[in-house]
Amino acid sequence: MDSLRSLQRAGPERRTEQHTAAVRPAPTTPDRTVSSTGAVLARPSARGGRAGLLPQLLVAVLCGGYTTGAVLGWGSSEVALVMGDFGLSAAAATATVSSLVYARKVCGQHRPAWLLFAVSSAMVALGNGIWGWYEVVLRRPVPQTSAADFCFLMFAPPAIIGLLVLAKRPVTRAGWVCLALDASLIGGSLLTLSWSLALARTAAWDGPSTARMALSLAYPLLDIVLVSMVLALHFRRSAANRAAVNTAIAALAMTVLCDALFTSPILREHYRSGQILDAGWFAGSMLLAYAPWTGTRTDPVRRTAATATRKVTGSLAALTPYLAAAVCTLGILYNVITGQKCDRVVLFTGCTVVLALVVRQGIMLLDNISLTQELAQKENHFRSLVQGSSDVIMIAAPTGVLRYVSPAAQGVYGRDPEELVGTELAAHIHPDDLGRVVHEVRRFLAAPPGDEPATRIECRIRSGHTRNRDGSTADDCWLSVESSVNRYQGGLIFNSRDVTERVRLQAQLQHNASHDPLTDLPNRALFTERVTRALSGRRAGDTHAALLYVDLDGFKAVNDTVGHQAGDELLVQAARRIRDALRSGDTAARLGGDEFAALVCGASADPREREFQILDIAERLRSVLCEPYRVEGGEVRVAASIGIAFAEPGATPGELMRNADLAMYRAKQAGKGRVEVYAPQMQADVVRRTELATRLRKALHDGEFTLLHQPVVELDSGRVTSVEAQARWRSAQGILFTPAEFLRATEDTDRSLELGRWLLEQAVEQAALRYGAGHTVPVAVRLPAHRLLHRDLPVSGIETMLTRHGLPPGGLVLELAGGDPRIALDDLERRLSALRRMGVRIALGGFGGGYASLTALRRLPVDLVKLDRCFVEGVVESARLYKITRGLLRIAHDLGVGSVADGVDRPEQLHVLRDMGCTHGQGMAFSGPLDEHRLRGSLTRGGYPVPRETPREQVTSNGLPLPSRRSHNETRVPPA
Repeated sequence: MDSLRSLQRAGPERRTEQHTAAVRPAPTTPDRTVSSTGAVLARPSARGGRAGLLPQLLVAVLCGGYTTGAVLGWGSSEVALVMGDFGLSAAAATATVSSLVYARKVCGQHRPAWLLFAVSSAMVALGNGIWGWYEVVLRRPVPQTSAADFCFLMFAPPAIIGLLVLAKRPVTRAGWVCLALDASLIGGSLLTLSWSLALARTAAWDGPSTARMALSLAYPLLDIVLVSMVLALHFRRSAANRAAVNTAIAALAMTVLCDALFTSPILREHYRSGQILDAGWFAGSMLLAYAPWTGTRTDPVRRTAATATRKVTGSLAALTPYLAAAVCTLGILYNVITGQKCDRVVLFTGCTVVLALVVRQGIMLLDNISLTQELAQKENHFRSLVQGSSDVIMIAAPTGVLRYVSPAAQGVYGRDPEELVGTELAAHIHPDDLGRVVHEVRRFLAAPPGDEPATRIECRIRSGHTRNRDGSTADDCWLSVESSVNRYQGGLIFNSRDVTERVRLQAQLQHNASHDPLTDLPNRALFTERVTRALSGRRAGDTHAALLYVDLDGFKAVNDTVGHQAGDELLVQAARRIRDALRSGDTAARLGGDEFAALVCGASADPREREFQILDIAERLRSVLCEPYRVEGGEVRVAASIGIAFAEPGATPGELMRNADLAMYRAKQAGKGRVEVYAPQMQADVVRRTELATRLRKALHDGEFTLLHQPVVELDSGRVTSVEAQARWRSAQGILFTPAEFLRATEDTDRSLELGRWLLEQAVEQAALRYGAGHTVPVAVRLPAHRLLHRDLPVSGIETMLTRHGLPPGGLVLELAGGDPRIALDDLERRLSALRRMGVRIALGGFGGGYASLTALRRLPVDLVKLDRCFVEGVVESARLYKITRGLLRIAHDLGVGSVADGVDRPEQLHVLRDMGCTHGQGMAFSGPLDEHRLRGSLTRGGYPVPRETPREQVTSNGLPLPSRRSHNETRVPPA
């Protein structure tokens, strides 16, 4: 049946893949595909195919062979007697054994029934055996009354009780009464009919012997009772193991039919063992032997046929009393038509049948009244449930027209249920969802009802008029609805609920999973997905894409000075500017912190023109990002360093993003606030720096570094007041080199931290040994500011180191190397103050080398300053530099801070610096870096000779600078 035709006409059919992805399967079949083909393939196969065919063939062959033999007379009278007596006995014995074996195998309420069937078959086997004993063994006629007759009479009672056990038991007392009345009605009608046709003649034919007449009538009367039970229970048999019950009923019916034929005086007078009548008894026994092993069938076709059969059976069960009365009436009419005197048995039986029918009808009338009241109560109950449910219940006819809509539609849809009734369901479904709904409805109706009783559909349903946020009326408002769909009289029942909020929440969660929560830009995962899609080249122009990596310069300073709240506000404004500066087809994303990225697609295919376009976009981005930001009531400025990488054939998203990142870092190294385009040399530089870092790590672990010390001399007396520890790398040839290139390659990495830790540890250890030998000269260790603030070098750690090696705190001078704008001076000030309180002296290195050193001198607690060597090298030759150096030394003198000149390589530099007020110096004018043995010799001598005063005009008489001797600090490291 093609149901919901209006739905099928309303929208175009979509592809199966779309329907499958959008519609969830029914809860009872979670692994079912939505296509009708898949539904057919998923049907369970029928059991008992070839396995059940062999027993059926065997039973058919045995019954057919026996019937053929009986028709042909078995070839001789002796064989006929044997097969007619002992053959029937063997068949009944087979049924006995089969029922006993099955009864031992199974458990439950049906086990006694098969035991009773085994007893019934055993009586038949015994009776036929006695009959054969007389005819075959003793070769004489069977007596009129023998033990075989009593065995045959005992066949019916166990079979009747067994059928009662197999029957579906009534649950009420009235049901039991109706079952007894039905059996009596059937039995009475059969007795009336059979008495009129044959039994009266049988009683007369047997003569005046009461015993013989009773024995003759016992067979048909018991058979009538058995037939009555078979007919009554056929309509009430249990659903469990229905095939076995049907086969057993057929076997008993076959036996009863043969007994009824045998009761006829004509057949009984001419009966001989081995005739065709024995074939019926043989078939009944063989069917009863096969009955327990028939098995169950789950074929949907057979199940559908069984459902139709049950409907017919139910109708016949309702007509059973009337059919019985009709049969009884036919028996009486037969006597009237044939002119026979109406027998008392017929009148008594007829009156009994009529009385039973009246009683049964009265019971059924009372039962119907009770059921009607109960049905009305349940109907009111379910009507209250439906009308009070918050879910909308709709019933759609096979044509797609709504037959019923529950009152909940008013609250859920904002629509009057009466207005919806009579309209087509397709008219209320969103056009974009209509094709998917039609496909799912067709698939559901094509699936077997037993395999898929229900399904679920999600779609959008038109709602009533609602108000927008601005107060205006929205005519077209759609609600997301989830419906449970069931079959109903060829149509469908929709049990729908509003899931709009859930759908919105799911969409919001999906959005949050792929977007940055602060700026609402795509996050790294979504951006990587779009880069992958662009590199796949599915759209025109994607192969000419470019990626821009953006980093905000100075953002950390905003966080440190104005606060993190202001920093977040700045990021939001920066994201808005990036989004506005890009084109509509481009993608902006926040990768984390102050790092952003932009994917620009659709650029020109010409490389020069494409580079010009991307550079123009990048410059526009840099320009808008450098404009002032209004945060926390004030203005702040940050710059932007941007790296550009162009998509090349075969490039992966990771490579493209890495190249843009390298270009961005090159822009930062080149001065920040710049735009750089990626070049392959950048990757080579990274590889080289990585190799150098690896060499440094290997040199540290293999002990290739050694420690030298350069004396710091008092300029007036030449006395050594301290030594500066300097690391040297010992090559494979034993030559010492400075690791300056390694330090530059590993700046801000763990390798530089590891080298600084080693330098401090070795310097303290050797200084402690010198103190133990009587040379109480402090050691100066040069460390960068970020190393002093690192978490693995706390103040307590330095104190523990000094205690462990036995060096007093005054024996250590920590020289702060250079200025780093990323270092917070407040944190550095607190750390240096703690070190000074412990007794460690603090020196400020690179003094005068920039404004940062002056700022540090103003903020940081230092004991001495170390004049940058750029002021020492030209102080003799340049009058301008002479004045600057003198001013710096005067500032240190006025602050009460000691001064050390670095790079004093010539005597004239020594005299000039001493005249300016510099107190200490180090350089080749005194000594270069020394190993431990030479250093101790120098300390033992007590100092270095200091040259006396040299006239200034003699220093610069020729107007040319004297050749300078550079210290080993400048020695180049051999290439890797």
